[in-house]
Amino acid sequence: MDSEGWPFANFNDFPGAENDPFHPESKHLRDVYLRVDPTYAGRFSVPLLWDKKTSKIVNNESSEIIRMFNDAFNDLLPKEKADVDLRPEALRAEVDELVDWMQDAINIGVYKVGFVKEQQAYETAVTTLFEALDRVEKLLEGKDYLIGNQLTEADIRLFVTIVRFDPVYVGLFKCNIRTIRDGYPNIHLWMRKLYWNNPVFKDTCLFDHIKTGYYNSHNFTPIELPRIVPKGPVPDILPL
Repeated sequence: MDSEGWPFANFNDFPGAENDPFHPESKHLRDVYLRVDPTYAGRFSVPLLWDKKTSKIVNNESSEIIRMFNDAFNDLLPKEKADVDLRPEALRAEVDELVDWMQDAINIGVYKVGFVKEQQAYETAVTTLFEALDRVEKLLEGKDYLIGNQLTEADIRLFVTIVRFDPVYVGLFKCNIRTIRDGYPNIHLWMRKLYWNNPVFKDTCLFDHIKTGYYNSHNFTPIELPRIVPKGPVPDILPL
């Protein structure tokens, strides 16, 4: 991310980057937002759900988009895809309760630690974060999934933070009381099983993008660290 926000490949040809598939002339994601509303003055955030027929932005909130993808387009999908339900009725209340708690305690919790500006506030935030990880560690004891015996929204919502934890949050955000690989055996095994056993996880994790996106981003200039991308951890993720 540069001073203009997230760039496309025709502005920054970082390996694995792509161009806007609908408007190849777009240089940054901000161009897509301004295409819809030239007066827009909010954040040019990701993800972004785009309606290519009406050329409008449908949504840019990940927690809402994941639920749209769960069932809003089932009538357009083959049956085996439509039958995938990450928020089944029987588990819905439990999923909703857990993801609401994890969103504040862990998904946002790492940012509460990383952006804090006073020592005591940092110590409070980092302690709270690791208490939440301790709770998840107990939840995953002897289990492959957080809820029930199946993949749910809760696993996906937690995975995106945990897979970034050791490569990014331990160093850049000072979330360094423990690492996932050395301090949380249940969480670590759960993450590796998702990554290595399901191509949907493995094929969408680009660790060079993850680390460069954080360490070389204008978004984190207030942390006042040099924009040097660290080599470790090595390997990015351990084998099963």
